[in-house]
Amino acid sequence: MRKGHGLIQMLVLVVGFSGCGGGSEDGETASIPVQIKDSAGVRIVEHAGMPDTTAPFRFAAEPRYRHGTGPGDYAFQRINAGSLFPNGSAIVSDLFNQELIVLSANGSSHEVLARRGEGPGDISYVEATYALGPERLLAVDGHRVIIFAGGSVERAVDIRNTSGLGMKGIGSPGQLLMATNSFTSDFEAAWLAGHMARFDMETGALDTITSYDSRPRTPPGQQRNPILAWGWAAVAAGQFVYARSDLPQVTWRRPEDGTVTQIVRWQAEATPLTEESFEDIEAKLWAGHLIDHRGDASEAHLDEWTEGEMVFYRAVIGEPMPLFTAPFGDPEGRVWLAPYDPGGVGDEVPQYTVISGDGEWVGTVKAPPRFRILDVADGLVLGVQLDAMDVENVVVYELVGGDAGGGGPCEHRALPPARQDSKSLAVR
Repeated sequence: MRKGHGLIQMLVLVVGFSGCGGGSEDGETASIPVQIKDSAGVRIVEHAGMPDTTAPFRFAAEPRYRHGTGPGDYAFQRINAGSLFPNGSAIVSDLFNQELIVLSANGSSHEVLARRGEGPGDISYVEATYALGPERLLAVDGHRVIIFAGGSVERAVDIRNTSGLGMKGIGSPGQLLMATNSFTSDFEAAWLAGHMARFDMETGALDTITSYDSRPRTPPGQQRNPILAWGWAAVAAGQFVYARSDLPQVTWRRPEDGTVTQIVRWQAEATPLTEESFEDIEAKLWAGHLIDHRGDASEAHLDEWTEGEMVFYRAVIGEPMPLFTAPFGDPEGRVWLAPYDPGGVGDEVPQYTVISGDGEWVGTVKAPPRFRILDVADGLVLGVQLDAMDVENVVVYELVGGDAGGGGPCEHRALPPARQDSKSLAVR
């Protein structure tokens, strides 16, 4: 639930930069990022530095609606996942309450769609939701996928053979895109291999697409490193995207066979962990424990838990921190990167770096304070925001300004096939 608050370190470009404009595919024009299309059809976009560009769109000053602390609002305890419907209404999963909640298009009312239980329409742990169209959604609940239509269960599919994988998105109709979500510390390689996979809802077949670096090995003698980089898989517009948080690079892969279709690279240097940041980290860890325990823990316990974590931070002082946190992919094909922040959420405003689906550097956009993105669709952003009392609210903001519903102000070159809108696909 915690997001970074600092800025990704900006570097001055070695050559001039233009977010749009002309130039050849082979990078002959020095005023734009180098773009190369090799013989295998992979599009490579390289930036000589990190473009200091502001996105043409921004969050509206006030949300379209807020739900969570008003009279008659649902009392959220821990929001895990959520999705937007085409009319602006939303579906939200609350882990502590173990309920699925539907919010109206203006956020003024709510309805509990599913509760904790063992029946066909009951749920236990909904880790992901996907809006499939008006009044139709998919929920990943433990070892099954449930499709709801018009408030009733349309279909349930057993996915127990996907153990160790978490759903990241939807590919072609009936195809669920997944990636590794369970890990072991017992491995000898420099990086533990994760896997991208495709699950067919009709046949129950699970096909591994490709592997990737998912987690680095903890150095011998080191119990735990809280600032280790990770490899993250996500789905943007029906394609896998991958980013390793110690490398300034994002890679797109086809869900059919794992073929790389596009790579975007830029230049950035990792910031080392310094003692000057410990006070800030400690305050955030303490606040995080307070939120996690919903005020039920004593200050002595909060102090004890926080100090127990600070031991691990002090042990890795001077080591480089990740460049960003887990990427978020939206239905427009954009990838949103939040800068890494040790310790967790604070009162600062998160700033996302956005890259379009065809590799253009859209720029940075500031989100509201204490905000976490759940979904982006049709020019709207669904998210969770902590209020002054650390209570979770569901908020929906409009993205206003140039091309808020697309990938940026330029005309972009389309990627090869398999780039589809994961929020509007029909699931058989």
